[in-house]
Amino acid sequence: MLSKADKTKQLIIERSAPLFNKKGYAGTSMNDIMAATGLTKGGLYGNFDSKDEIAALAFEYSYNKLKTELVFKIKQHRTCLEKLFAILNFYHNYTIRPTLDGGCPLLNTAVDSDDAYPFLKKRAKQALNDMLGGLQHILQNGIDHKELRSSVDARREAEIIFAQIEGGIMMAKVSDDIKLLNRVLENLKQYINTQLKA
Repeated sequence: MLSKADKTKQLIIERSAPLFNKKGYAGTSMNDIMAATGLTKGGLYGNFDSKDEIAALAFEYSYNKLKTELVFKIKQHRTCLEKLFAILNFYHNYTIRPTLDGGCPLLNTAVDSDDAYPFLKKRAKQALNDMLGGLQHILQNGIDHKELRSSVDARREAEIIFAQIEGGIMMAKVSDDIKLLNRVLENLKQYINTQLKA
């Protein structure tokens, strides 16, 4: 059972996470968080030392929510190729149907924090390494089980695939064209089938 204080902290994190994901660190004020949570400034500072602490935990909450949904989709499949396609299907139409309001928390926080907010950049870097590590693991299993060519470099391909997904999300958001992202995803499916598949 969570204590009353822990429940309040969780409420603050859950309600502020979409704000930071949509508006960024600088664009999210303590007044925004107060309005979203119904708490006073004293109520916020009674639970957290600073806006930085709330932002960091809000990012971790958002990233974990994304990761949980993605892992759920992946675990429904057995083979490497099925898992890779499940990842690509997860991101289909992502900019109009994201896991969280505002889109991909990793992409948003990486862009928002670069050079300006080192404490957020550090968390985004950890999340990126986590994502790449998971994708690399799937690819390596595919190599080991002879689903993928033995010449495939699992880490390199994980970086290429994830960079294209995140780049596709960014371009689709900027251009307001979901078809752009979906074309990137379809090209990745073709790439996997023609260049990586054994």
